Amino acid sequence: MPGCMTLKKSNCKNCYKCIRHCPIKSIRFSGNQAHIVENECILCGQCFVVCPQNAKQIVSEVEKVKVLLQTGDPVIVSLAPSFIANYDGIGIASMTNALKKLGFADVEETAIGATMVKTEYERMIKEDNKDIIISTCCHSVNLLVQKYFPSEIPYLADVDSPMLAHCKDIKRRNPEAKTVFIGPCVSKKNEAEMYGDIVDAVLTYEELTEWFEAENIQLIKEMDSDENTKARFFPTTGGVLKTMALDMPGYSYIAIDGVENCIKALKEIEEGKVHNCFIEMSACVGSCINGPVMEKHSPLKDYMAVANYAGGKDFDVTQPDSISMKKSFAMIDPGRKMPDDYEIMTILREMGKFKPSDELNCGCCGYNTCREKAIAVYQGKAEISMCLPFLKDKAESFSFNIVNNTPNGIIVLNENLEVQQVNNAARKIMNIRYASDVLGEQVVRILDPQPFLQVKNTGNSINDQKVYLAEYKKYVEQTIVYDTEYHIILCIMRDVTDEQTERDKKENISRQTVEIADKVVDKQMRIVQEIASLLGETAAETKIALAKLKESITNE
Repeated sequence: MPGCMTLKKSNCKNCYKCIRHCPIKSIRFSGNQAHIVENECILCGQCFVVCPQNAKQIVSEVEKVKVLLQTGDPVIVSLAPSFIANYDGIGIASMTNALKKLGFADVEETAIGATMVKTEYERMIKEDNKDIIISTCCHSVNLLVQKYFPSEIPYLADVDSPMLAHCKDIKRRNPEAKTVFIGPCVSKKNEAEMYGDIVDAVLTYEELTEWFEAENIQLIKEMDSDENTKARFFPTTGGVLKTMALDMPGYSYIAIDGVENCIKALKEIEEGKVHNCFIEMSACVGSCINGPVMEKHSPLKDYMAVANYAGGKDFDVTQPDSISMKKSFAMIDPGRKMPDDYEIMTILREMGKFKPSDELNCGCCGYNTCREKAIAVYQGKAEISMCLPFLKDKAESFSFNIVNNTPNGIIVLNENLEVQQVNNAARKIMNIRYASDVLGEQVVRILDPQPFLQVKNTGNSINDQKVYLAEYKKYVEQTIVYDTEYHIILCIMRDVTDEQTERDKKENISRQTVEIADKVVDKQMRIVQEIASLLGETAAETKIALAKLKESITNE
């Protein structure tokens, strides 16, 4: 498993989509980045398929194959039968020609190995007297059983997968050969690593296509047909069963696809509800033709491509003995530590879940239930902050406290000028008893709508405009802003009534002072004028008296 998939950290946007789609939740979040937990992963590839940022990458083995081609040993391709669905209208002869241009010595169909496997399955059903047999063609299903249902390992058919069976056969016939499997599955890279030198490298269709493009090799649309190719059905749901003789009396044959459905079936087997049956299991819904590295997928078209290409008879193969096809399966401990109920409850409380009704089980974090999320937190795979309702409540509580404790009045309108939010300070300014009295109502009920319409229509904000709200006998400084991104109109009002009253009071005192000063000045001027008038009269009388005195003296 190490080296099969990597993470492009710069692309991971903490969206939790991968954990939502991971059927066994083998994703760990650290530093807001998603990391695959390798010892838990079953390599189904769903995280690779659903990642919107292409942050999950399958490690390419193209360079490794190029090195094999330079060794001088013949390198032979085992080509998965799903190729006909991935490369529309391209038959095995055309694929062989293109691959030989890359330097491969030969190309064979993995369906040859599939024929050997299905024959061994038939023998097991008839001779081994097993109650339940689970097919082992899908490596992801094998990992699922080995890691999470170890008690059912005895039910796994201890037979090579078609890839291993075919590559073994190639090396039996060509002891010096190197083998390269090409298919739609990331888990085959891991299977090749787990089982020694049988498969020397694994390429995906995506890697192959990129290689063709880099070498300017064009695939020629050319179909061929062969009646002895029945095992080409293998990559479809129920395709293994289509190739088998389903003739064991009292035995049932069942095909199950999709990891979730496989898990349900394995639980039923664990509970003892299933007996006397052969179960074909595929991790991918639709089986291999919907593999994670299929470059395109059209369920009906892909199935018809396979069905039309498959013949009605088996490949002409030399069947190996059962011993040489044996494949052992051992339990793999995923290393998951489970918390007890007290530890789960402690984590739930940290997530704001104090009673069962608080456990919304919304799945936003990617886990089906809040308890599953709490277990993941305990295991170090998830963070408390991944809970959207928890973050929403926390953010709303924080913003609610800020909005309702600010001394400024805040009113939020939608584009229809309907009140969406009003805080305590605004209610106090406008004598609104309860917020519910105005929420959803037109703003005209409480304020003049003209400034709001002006801001909405022009896009120009109003800043610190002083307004007298006559109905409420309040002076406010209001700022009105239109948020085009969130389509809301925000009004912030600062109550300046006391300031304005104090200002008016001072102005009144100043006015009265001026009036008194004017009156004092006027009065003083009148007194001066009166004094001046009296002085003027006295001076005149004195002048007249002195003139008369002068005249009398002169006459004498």
